[in-house]
Amino acid sequence: MEPINLDPRYSTKEIPGKCIKCLVEQELNNCLRELLRGESENKEMQQRYDTLLAFLKSPESQKLRDETEKYLAEGRKVTLRLSFTDGKPKYELNID
Repeated sequence: MEPINLDPRYSTKEIPGKCIKCLVEQELNNCLRELLRGESENKEMQQRYDTLLAFLKSPESQKLRDETEKYLAEGRKVTLRLSFTDGKPKYELNID
């Protein structure tokens, strides 16, 4: 499965932003719609859905959300990378 990259940002007058939780929930809803269409057996979409859901339920979720907000407040660019490796979800925070 391809890693899921999420780029949270603060809202400004010109650009609406979204937090990590909102981005994950949006992706989760997109996956769910695709899965419910059921046009074909899509194991990658199911794995993507499972990875997103695991992130929302994980205890690390709140910690990463808080850390992301801190870096965004400092004006830094943040990317959260979600992946599924060796049967376990993996979360990486990249800060520029």
